Amino acid sequence: MITRVGASWREVWSMIRSHGPSQVQFWFIALALGSVAGLAAIGFRAAIEVLQAWLYGTDDVAMLHSFAASLPWYWLLILPVMGGLAVGLLLDRFTEDARVRSVAEVIEGAALREGRVERKRGLVSALASMITLSTGGSTGREGPVVHLASVFATYVSSWIRADGITGRDLLGCAVAAAVSASFNAPIAGALFALEVVLRHFAVHAFAPIAIASVAGTVLGRLVWGDVTEFTLPDKNALAFYVELPAFMLLGLMCGLVAVVLMRAIFWADDLANAVQARLSPPRWMRPMTTGLILGLIAIFFPHIIGVGYETTSAALQGSLALDLAVIFVVVKVAAVAITMAGRMGGGIFSPSLMIGALTGLAFGTVATAIAPEFSGEGTLYALAGMGAVAAAVLGAPISTTLIVFELTGDWQTGLAVMVSVSLASAVASRLVQRSFFLTQLARRGVHLAAGPQAWLLGTIRVETVMRATGAPRAAPEEACHEMIAEGVFVQSGATLEQAMPLFETVQRPFVPVVRFGPEDEAPELWGALFQVDALRAVNRALTRMAAEEHS
Repeated sequence: MITRVGASWREVWSMIRSHGPSQVQFWFIALALGSVAGLAAIGFRAAIEVLQAWLYGTDDVAMLHSFAASLPWYWLLILPVMGGLAVGLLLDRFTEDARVRSVAEVIEGAALREGRVERKRGLVSALASMITLSTGGSTGREGPVVHLASVFATYVSSWIRADGITGRDLLGCAVAAAVSASFNAPIAGALFALEVVLRHFAVHAFAPIAIASVAGTVLGRLVWGDVTEFTLPDKNALAFYVELPAFMLLGLMCGLVAVVLMRAIFWADDLANAVQARLSPPRWMRPMTTGLILGLIAIFFPHIIGVGYETTSAALQGSLALDLAVIFVVVKVAAVAITMAGRMGGGIFSPSLMIGALTGLAFGTVATAIAPEFSGEGTLYALAGMGAVAAAVLGAPISTTLIVFELTGDWQTGLAVMVSVSLASAVASRLVQRSFFLTQLARRGVHLAAGPQAWLLGTIRVETVMRATGAPRAAPEEACHEMIAEGVFVQSGATLEQAMPLFETVQRPFVPVVRFGPEDEAPELWGALFQVDALRAVNRALTRMAAEEHS
């Protein structure tokens, strides 16, 4: 009996690998992958909390900031330095660029790599981020969790030999489950995967992603309980509708704060790159030096340590004074920029929640003091600000709005949050390339924000479209050799992104494709790329993409 069952499973697995999963089979795969991704998110969070409790000597990591303020100054200094050293050695040994992978690489994998991400470097990045968050780094845990879940999705895609559509759907399932398990937010987890990672809302992807999201949520609730991350004051309502213009102003302000946060990170990264290029220190010293700077800041402002949920909760409860809220915003922005520029790892979502809540509290304190007769609770501004800055940074107004509701359990103040989120997202998207992640990719030469017409050419290799030498309707070899002698050709490993501009330059219907041998040999003619063939290939790719996004 056991032999027959084993043989049956092997037959099913063989069919999935050779022909792809059916819809029902895919749902079961999504359920299994969602469970694995949810467990990975739970394990990542638990590991950080255990390490923090051990390193800082506290039993309640939820009150880590308050406890850290009572520790000796040298301990607050030593921990991030040692953490930075460990991260630096880890990244130097196991990555070629000493850089941590996060959400931007997941978005790139969905768009350009058929739903795949780097596996070994992804596991190393998760470990580096865990060390960073446990030893005083000032980032969040959602980015590493999303990439870690995507690594498991990549393994599954490789095992079943998934095509691009299936691979992207599996990636979405893993991301949704990881976000849901991390934040107890099943609706937002599913929409985050669709809005941020896949960047479409195709019906065929929704069912498996929803299944995976529910699986991650159930596991998270079994471990952490069915509780919200933050608790709000009992009274948290709008004072009629006359208060909505104030939330519009808050949204505009939060959009600018989000832009300042993102540009501070990019400026700090450019500065750190310039210093490293000029002084040429060992790569592992960059995170260690960053840890030293963070330790010096933490001596005076321990609230920068880790994800910052204690300070975020204090802002939502309205228990911080105006001057402290403003100072904490400035210091947290600096700490996040320093951590990320120092290549220590971690995500941007939790810091943006904290910065947004503090910004909203500061704005609300002033607004309610100016017009108390028209104002409700000032803490409502902290809630709206939290969602507004996070949405502007992530470029995800829909899923971020829902995450805020699910993190707080407060669904009665939707108007205020929606108004602030929409205006903050509109402002920020005009000043950066849609989001922090897409701007990160654009700085590396990967332009996804402009849409598929801008990046699709980079996914099509010249060798898959060209007409080989000697093939029917091949280009005349004599004309090809003349163009090669003039320096007009493309290499066989190039993509249409490099090849298409040549057609505008040479005004010919084709360009030669060459292969290079050893240094002393001339380039070998391999074939020719015809402009009409390239255009057909691009049209087919656009058609497939449109079919995927509208199916």
